[in-house]
Amino acid sequence: MYDHIVIGAGIVGTMIARELSRHEGKVLVLEKESDVANHQTIANSAIIHSGHDPKPGTLKAKLSVTGNRLYETLEKELDIPILNTGAYVVAHDAFEEHVLSDLLSRARENGVSRAEIISGERAREIEPNLHETITKALSLPTTRVTYPWEVAFAAMENAIENGAEIRLNSEVTKITESDGAYVVEVNNRDTFESRFIINAAGVFSDDIASFIETETPLRITPRKGEYIVLDRRVKGWINHVIYPVPTDKGKGVLLTPQIHGNILLGPTSVFVDDKENVKTTQEGIATIKKDVAALARNIPYDRTIRSFSGIRATSDYHDFYIKESTQHPRFYHVAGIDSPGLTAAPAIATYLVDLIKDTYALTRKTDFNPYRKKRLTYHKLNDKEKKALFEKDPRYGRLVCKCEKITEAEIVEAIKGPLGSDTIKGIKKRARAGSGLCQGGYCEHEVLKIIARETKKSKTNVDYYGKNTPILLRETKVKS
Repeated sequence: MYDHIVIGAGIVGTMIARELSRHEGKVLVLEKESDVANHQTIANSAIIHSGHDPKPGTLKAKLSVTGNRLYETLEKELDIPILNTGAYVVAHDAFEEHVLSDLLSRARENGVSRAEIISGERAREIEPNLHETITKALSLPTTRVTYPWEVAFAAMENAIENGAEIRLNSEVTKITESDGAYVVEVNNRDTFESRFIINAAGVFSDDIASFIETETPLRITPRKGEYIVLDRRVKGWINHVIYPVPTDKGKGVLLTPQIHGNILLGPTSVFVDDKENVKTTQEGIATIKKDVAALARNIPYDRTIRSFSGIRATSDYHDFYIKESTQHPRFYHVAGIDSPGLTAAPAIATYLVDLIKDTYALTRKTDFNPYRKKRLTYHKLNDKEKKALFEKDPRYGRLVCKCEKITEAEIVEAIKGPLGSDTIKGIKKRARAGSGLCQGGYCEHEVLKIIARETKKSKTNVDYYGKNTPILLRETKVKS
């Protein structure tokens, strides 16, 4: 019997698991995918928004501003990367300048600090590649950028270190009540019992709700956003997050510097019927290029290394829905968490746990450890530190991913860490092997061999990412 089952291991579910692990009780996270942060969390703009955009008085506004501030603590406790970029929302004419004034008022009402409107000339002094037609900009200095799945990994690893458990490839297929507990069926086979259920299933949260509710409290309509990724050699072309004025479709197509020097162009915003539809399209790429042309000059498309798309959990509730079921005590829905969900995630977790504590007793642990062990990046160490590590483990001397300068030892750590992975893309997410200019063209086969060796699997049984996705089907060169 578990005390808490959290359904979903995206940024929200993992933050909730960490917050629950501060208290006595058994915590289990169930995730239908093969990895943490594999759906909505892996494919977004990576922005810790200032909180300037949500409608004042909404839960989204409150938790966005609070979440932005909480990342300062998380950076220290979880050793997560934070890039303090600041942001500009840019206007091109009198109408858009009026929108900036409204956004400034909204930002101040929401409690966003240091927001101000500056001239287009001043913005271009700081960002020379901004388009010459920009007349004014709303400056939002508290805007930051992080690495979304690294934050989710860090939160889940810390939760595990504090006693939580996780089961991947575990799709919830049924939920029933029995003798004051909830019985959760996984993969139409295994069952787990728990006193509390936290539905943090992202775009699938309404599907999870339908297992237990007579009427689901909200409906999720997935919204797809496509992106273009520029190689890290463009670092410095733009240093701020650049927004257009928002529309009813959202914040618009952005320019977003990334932690490792890349720049994202996007996202688009298109409603889709399929919650798994993450295909990129020619139309999407064309829309990105058309929209960013009004934001900046000299866009280095020759440095494009890939494109991707993600899904957002837009709901008909038009705010974050964080409530206990009206029919089923101790069953909580955390749903409709679209942008700025990454920003709000740590605040969502504390808000939810406070809701639980307001009604049900939770005992805080005396030995909770909020700190995750720091991760080293070998190529960033000084020569003395590198020499010491190499002498301890010669695998640090073998460079596997030349683009990102990732060593064999770092790949082994990504396989065997507390939230390790045995898939090609799982290692890419953890160690960045394959994230550079060649996108794995030179190192992917080496990563595959290391995974096979460390896990004692056949090379043909190493998956690319999900279950049963091998990239090698059979040996073609064998001795007769």
